[in-house]
This record gives sequence, structure tokens and C-alpha cells, in this order.
Amino acid sequence: MSTPRREIAAPHWLVQLLRSTPVPIPWNMVARAVLALAVPLAVGYALGDIGVGALVSTGALPTVLSESAGPYRYRARRLGGATAAAALGYFAGLITGGIPAASIPVVVGVAAVSALISAAGSNASVAGLQMFVFCVLGTGQHVTGLRVELLLGYFCVGAAWSLLIALATWTFRATSPERGAVAHVYVELAAMLSATDEATSRVARHQLTTAMNTAYDRLLTARSWLSGRDATYRQLLNLLSASTPAVEASVAMVNAGRRAPDDVIDHFIATSAAVLANQELPEPPEAPEDADPVLAALYAGLARIGKGDNRKRREVQPWHKRLRGWAGSLVSGPLTWFAALRLTLCVAIAEVVALMVPFERSYWITLTVGIVLKPDFGSVFGRAVLRGIGTVIGVGIGAAVLAAGGEGWLLVLLIAVFAGGVAVGKVRNYGILSAFVTPLIILQMDLASTGSWDIVLARLVDTVLGCAIVLLFGYLLWPGSRRPQVGGRLADSLDCLVKYVDKGLVLAPSGEARLERSRARRRAYRALADLRTAFQQVVVEPSAAGRQAVAWWPVIAGLERVADAVTEVGVTLGRGAPAPADTDIALLTAALAELAAAVREERDPAEMPMPDNEQLSGVVDQIGAAFDAVRGPDLVERAPLRLVRRFLPYHRRA
Repeated sequence: MSTPRREIAAPHWLVQLLRSTPVPIPWNMVARAVLALAVPLAVGYALGDIGVGALVSTGALPTVLSESAGPYRYRARRLGGATAAAALGYFAGLITGGIPAASIPVVVGVAAVSALISAAGSNASVAGLQMFVFCVLGTGQHVTGLRVELLLGYFCVGAAWSLLIALATWTFRATSPERGAVAHVYVELAAMLSATDEATSRVARHQLTTAMNTAYDRLLTARSWLSGRDATYRQLLNLLSASTPAVEASVAMVNAGRRAPDDVIDHFIATSAAVLANQELPEPPEAPEDADPVLAALYAGLARIGKGDNRKRREVQPWHKRLRGWAGSLVSGPLTWFAALRLTLCVAIAEVVALMVPFERSYWITLTVGIVLKPDFGSVFGRAVLRGIGTVIGVGIGAAVLAAGGEGWLLVLLIAVFAGGVAVGKVRNYGILSAFVTPLIILQMDLASTGSWDIVLARLVDTVLGCAIVLLFGYLLWPGSRRPQVGGRLADSLDCLVKYVDKGLVLAPSGEARLERSRARRRAYRALADLRTAFQQVVVEPSAAGRQAVAWWPVIAGLERVADAVTEVGVTLGRGAPAPADTDIALLTAALAELAAAVREERDPAEMPMPDNEQLSGVVDQIGAAFDAVRGPDLVERAPLRLVRRFLPYHRRA
């Protein structure tokens, strides 16, 4: 009898690493990137000096690399801050370039500052990264032979041009990003209710959670000094808040394994179109007379949309309080200091190695180290591998362009293609981003100086050395980098779920009580969504951290089902069902608290009494499944990082 052939499967971490995020191509961002980077080159070539065009195009890079979807005022802050930080870093690099005794301390210092300010939030993190990147690039510009003030002037012209491109449509599309975000919630509701199997509905539920988080984030951060626009923001926020009963009822229906009537799905689609077009909302369909509590709640939720209470404008936190909070996070958050120390050490090593490499402008080594080791951008191992793969591909593209002797309008066209690829890679995969940004910068630097085809080989060697420094000193030899680090975040998410159980299974007779229940539900689902994202970042590692993430994955799915089951019971409470006894709710919260304690203490959870209540049977079953999932694989394989456990109160901010 012949022996069956054994198929060799790719390791799970490699599959996850190469997987591209299935999101639509952001054509508007692609168009802006092409205009920002290619037009200066085209103008420079038309005027007879494509080198100057390349320098201006370099000034447009910070905006293109920092571009993000969102409200215009949010984008103005993000892009303006990133561009200003990049100009500051570029100037520091220009005035110290060519003098290693000055440039090395400056680059190392900027790297440390870049890591520390990442704790202040997403915009500060992006600004810190751009400051570091362009400080490093600035140190290599002395080979052009141009004066510092001239180089900085070209950079500022390009930065101003790219900001103009990014924000030009603000005047007549002021609130469209927020309107689109709210409309997208109804599209995802229709998609979830249209799902024909559990797997599809589960994915749709995750997408609905993401859409809800995005809509709230955009509306709560979009504050305009124009009263007319602010009224629009509040109107959209009222509309989104009033959708909560429909969202809860939809989740309850999906959790019960039922498909919504076609008129409900059609109404969600029509509502989405009306919100997007700024038109009057359609009339909701009538509920059938024999509707059960969950279906009746769904129809009641449809009638509630557009009839929410007028919310008061949230007070904006003063800048000095935000600054004080950031400073407090630095003092009390040792993980931020560990990340800054790792980045600083590896950048210092890269600077020393760059002095020994017999290549001109070997700043690319330091650049690679800083980009890969950015403390809040996910797995170090995954980014290092993807950076290496993407750069090899990108260098190949750059080599092909230079070997073909491309010049003039052909180079302008290629820069446009690479710029569009950068915009796509930012939302799809870090390797794709590296594959396009490498030839883009190679051509810009080559055009702006007296470089030659040798720059291609130099960039390849520099990137390999940078990735090797990261993998050796920032990953393999760095204490705790290969140990599991996700157990603490799982316990934090359980804490949010405990609060939701406590609020979601009681009657909410007043508007304030309903608001508190809604907030608890959003916090729980947001925490679980953030947890899933954190696990997806770690699962790409072949170390114990990646194996731990795989082992914990069923627990995340179990906790999501617990939240859905609680939502289903909460929906029935609003339709006349009796509230569970306080003692039964206390048993459920105690069980989830024991589960969180077991994760923190690296042990199996103890047996906990459960309520004998038919109304809560779905919640009890899902909590039991979560207990089984925690007891599943070997606990040693899933043990959280002991260092993180010591500083667990600060782990959420890290």
C-alpha cells in the first residue's frame, strides 16, 4: 500500500505576515499622492532642472506618508504636525550632515524623542516618525553641494504644495468624511443581517464594530469653529447615537441565528443612501403583529433612528491638560521607556555600522532601523521581514529603471506609479509599502544628487544590514521581545466585559441608564476589537509570542460571543421580559472576574457557580465555552510576559 503524500503547509506566521488587508483601493489618496510627488518633477523637468523638482518632491513626502482618512480638521492637524516635525528634523540633519561627530548624537537624540512622544497619541506618533526619517535623510544631503537654506527652501515648497493638495477640497466637502462614516454603519448593518451562515455573520459583526468605532471617532474629534458645520456634526452624532437600539437588536438577531426580513435590510440600505446624500430619512417599515421580542425590538430600533435626543457639545480638553496627561504616561509607563531605549540603542549601533560601510550615504541603515522599530507600529519581527522583502523587490524595480536608462518624462511617470503604490501599500500591507517607497526615494535621491546605478546596490546592502540590526539587537537579544505579551490585554478586555454584563442585564428605565448601558456595550466591543488587532499583529511571529496568540485566539472568539449573548438578553429586557435577579448577574460577573484573574496569574480558572436561569442560558453557555478555551492549550505556552505582569496597570497605554 502506498504511503499518502504529506503536504507541506506554510507556517502560520508566514501566512499571516504576507496576508494583505482586504480593503478597497483608496483612489482619492492615490490621486493626491500622484499629484503631490509627480507634479514637482514634471515642472522641474519642463523648466530644465529635474534635480530641483526632485528636491521639491522630497518635501511632499511627509504628507503622503502621513496621509490618513478622516475629518478634514483632524487631517489638517495630523498632516500639519507631521510636516512641521519633518521640516524640523530635516533642518537638524542638514546642519549636521557630513560631520559624524555632530550628526550621530543628533540622530540618536531625535530617535529617542520620536519614541517618547509616540505615547501622546497617533498624531504625535506620526509626527515623531517623520521627524526622525527626515532628520536621517537630511544628514545625507550634503553630497548635493547646495546650501542648507536652499535645500530647506525647496523642502518647504514641496511641503506646502502637498498640504494644499491634501486639504484643497475642505471648503466644499467639509463634512463628507463624517457623513460617509455614519452611512457606512448602516451598510454594515445590512450586510450583517444578510449573512447566510455563522462565519459570514461573524466577519460582518467585526466590520460593523469597526464602522461604529470609526464613526464615533470621526464625529467626536471633528470640531469646527463654524457653527453651521458644528450643527451638522451634532446632527450626525445624534443620528448615530439613536441607532444604538437597532444595532443591539440586529446583533441579538444574528446571535440567535436568524435572518432579518427583507424590508429591514432594504431600510438600512435606503437610510445609508439618504445620510450620504444629506436627504430626508425614509419612513421605517411597520412591525408584523406576531413579531417576537427580538424582532419587535429591531423594528422599534428602526423607528428610533433619526429621533434621538439632541446631544450637548462635548467640551474640548485644554492643551495643557493633554500635555500633563502625556507627561504622566511617561513617568508611570515603563514600557514606553523600554521601547525608547531599544530604538535609541539600535539607532546608535546603526550609526556606527554606517561609518564602517564603504558606501556613500549609508544613512539608509539608520533609516531602516528607525522605521521598523517604531514602538507603536506592531510586531518588530514582522516589520523587519516585510521591510527586507519589500526593499529587495523595490531595489529590483529601481535597478530595472536605472539600467533601462529611463529619463525625462518616463521618470516622471514612474514616480507617479510609485507614489500611487505607496498610497495603496499603506492600507494593504507593509511589504507593499516598502516595495514602492524604496524605488521612489532611490529615484528622488538619485535625481537630486550626482548618484549613479551604484546607489541601488548600496540601498540593498544598507537595508539588509538595518534589518539584521533590528532582528539581532532589537528582537533576538532584547530582553522579553520573544516572550508572550498579550495576556495582560486579554485580562483588560475581560474587565470591560464584566462592566458590560453588570450594566447590560438590568432594566434601564431612564435615558441616563440607557446611555450608560450603551457606553458599556461600546467599550466592551471596542476593547475586543482592539484585542483582536493586537493579536493579529503578534501572530506573525514564529516565537512563543506568536504561538501564544494562536493559542489564545479561541478565547477572543468566545468573549465576543459572550458579549453578543448579553446584548441579546438586554434587547429582550426592553420588550417586556423580566430582569434577571441581581444574584444571577453577580454570579456571571464573578465568573468573568475569575477568568481575568486566572489570565493575569497564569493559572487555570477555578470552577465557578453559574445561575440556573433559562433567560441567561445563552450567556452561561458562552461563558462556559470561554472557560474551556482558557483551559485548552498548555498554559506555559500561553503564559503572559512576567515583566508586563509587574507593570500591568500601565500595560493598556503601552
